[in-house]
Amino acid sequence: MDHLQLQPGDIGTFDHDAIPRLLLPSPATLFEARAARLRQLAAGDVPGIPVDDTLRGYLTLMAYVADAQHAVVARLGPTGVPLPDHKALQLAHAHNMPPLPATGDRPAAWLRVFARLLDALDAVADPPPSLPTALVTLRASPPDWLESVAAAILGNCADGADPLRAPFVAAALQVTWSLMAAQLDAAWAQPLVTGTLCPVCGSHPVASIARSDGRYLHCATCESEWHMPRVQCSCCEADGRTAYRGLVSRQAGADDDGTPPQADDAAKVARAETCDDCHAYRKIFSQEHDPRVEPVADDLASMLLDVLVSEAGYVRASGNPLLWLKDDT
Repeated sequence: MDHLQLQPGDIGTFDHDAIPRLLLPSPATLFEARAARLRQLAAGDVPGIPVDDTLRGYLTLMAYVADAQHAVVARLGPTGVPLPDHKALQLAHAHNMPPLPATGDRPAAWLRVFARLLDALDAVADPPPSLPTALVTLRASPPDWLESVAAAILGNCADGADPLRAPFVAAALQVTWSLMAAQLDAAWAQPLVTGTLCPVCGSHPVASIARSDGRYLHCATCESEWHMPRVQCSCCEADGRTAYRGLVSRQAGADDDGTPPQADDAAKVARAETCDDCHAYRKIFSQEHDPRVEPVADDLASMLLDVLVSEAGYVRASGNPLLWLKDDT
């Protein structure tokens, strides 16, 4: 596992006018791209993210879930989940609060989205062996129980998120919030007091993505992305004590010896940003080294990186909405 110290002087000046602060989701294409990436990862076709055989089946199952999310979005259309009333949006804007808070009252539409997600999964022609059994259990889940699981997911509380139901509930919540978020004006949404939470819904990021115009944190709930300077820890916002830890050995000629960086360096596709101030980490995926990186899918597939970084003494800052484990597993 390679280890490279990030120095504050290595970070370029952040131009607030040139770099978008907030990128709202595009649900019409987002889930389709995620499904394709999950299948690419399951096939072992991403050199920077080696996938164990035991994980391939789960990645394939989640690819079917992403297909179902795409089908639901296509059926509902861009305004299929209405925004909160104008007064609520204006109040949130005036107080620098997220306009679509993930905590508190949930839009009633999310349960309809959940039902349509199950319908889309029922229509799968050749489902994985585990899917039909899961669908029977999910359809038998009473609304109150589903609401409690949704509350645990949106509150980032693993204890209340049933491992079987949670990924499917999270998928419905992602569709619900991404459809709402896509209807906002990115220039209108206010930045929060902390840069570590989504300015649209207040959720934690699942991971970050490095693009040519900087680092963006990717929201686990509404799928929005917001800019954060690379010198800052995405967990505690401290400066200058961030380091990279990766899975794949660095290629010869990498940029730490003064030579130009490789454009397709597999060692830089998936890495963990660790902080020696808060001793937490969050993964970062480089679009510069693999243009098809997808934060939720790549995070799910790179569990080996979680193991290695945890063994080094760092704690994961927040989880993946498509994977929920009990504390004793």
